[in-house]
Amino acid sequence: MIRSARQTHSQVRAWRERLGIKPAELAERVGITRQALHSIETGSYTPNTLIALQLARLFGCAVEDLFMLGEAKIQATATEQTGIRIGERVRLAQVGERWLAFSVTGQGGLTQQADGVVTDLNGRQVTAELFSDLTLARRTAVLAGCDPAFALLTSYVSQQAGSRLLLGSVSSKAALRALSRGEAHAAGIHLFDAASGTSNLPFVQEIFSGQDIRLFTLWSWQQGLQVAPGNPKEITGVADLFRPDIRLQNREPDAGSRGLLDAWLDSAGVDHRARTGINGYGDEVTTPLEAARQVASGAADVAPGPRSAAVALGLDFVPLQVERFDLVVPAPFVGHPGVQALLNVVQQPAFQSELRTLGGYDPAHAGELWKTTA
Repeated sequence: MIRSARQTHSQVRAWRERLGIKPAELAERVGITRQALHSIETGSYTPNTLIALQLARLFGCAVEDLFMLGEAKIQATATEQTGIRIGERVRLAQVGERWLAFSVTGQGGLTQQADGVVTDLNGRQVTAELFSDLTLARRTAVLAGCDPAFALLTSYVSQQAGSRLLLGSVSSKAALRALSRGEAHAAGIHLFDAASGTSNLPFVQEIFSGQDIRLFTLWSWQQGLQVAPGNPKEITGVADLFRPDIRLQNREPDAGSRGLLDAWLDSAGVDHRARTGINGYGDEVTTPLEAARQVASGAADVAPGPRSAAVALGLDFVPLQVERFDLVVPAPFVGHPGVQALLNVVQQPAFQSELRTLGGYDPAHAGELWKTTA
């Protein structure tokens, strides 16, 4: 919900120039004088409903994208993973009928343009004062998941005209739950079901039973054990995790890499009780890069995860499995501009070439529809 007070701010000139339309041409097409158009563009005159609708139709946007009231504010919801405080800048995205707010903080936030600033907070309900119109926010897709390559993907999507990708950095099972709660347009997941030998589909069907969900291939990647440079402990597989001189850095139970580790231990005949005897089995972190950092710092000797995380931190890697990585999208969001931009990017040769250099990725079938659940 958007509410406001004070004078109207016009975005008509910005839209006109963005589309390369001359003032005289626009005035003629709308049926007003150039002087009237000038007054509308400078905000000194607010047009009637008919003119406003004509302008919106010509530009292919909503009326509220063209005219904002001074100090316009929006009501949004902070996601479960987002800690937001009054005074923080936020980026916004519309998922269905609901607006979501994401903090723009930290060193990386210094270079990111925000949509507004939080002026009031009630639990997870946020009131934000807007910096500009919501055109880009309406074309923003929210992607939940945890892959080191998502940062690169976000950068490429931002280069697509009028599109943006916001990341909810959570493990694969948490990403599916966020998608089911309406806190994302898509989820990137890697979840291996050892019983069926199938990736991802069984977990999607469990959470979204009877719903029309599309699974698109993003890529496959190498999963295994991240070890110190030179592999000084000579780790070759999960059997080495039981050695007294080895300390494991584990992932949380919702993570795809944790699921793979448990599947590898199952295949080795290690039951659930026995694996708790592994030094560090109960030590958990929430991202593959954080697991790699623990190995790089010497706090751990080994961690399950993708080759890309090992490469990023200068570690060695023991490959154990090639795994699917899929994009899960509810049918109503497949046509969303941000989702379409994402699917377009992953098929681009430039992106695929750069992705391969990150280590262990194979995007040969990126962007292809793999499964439909209904």
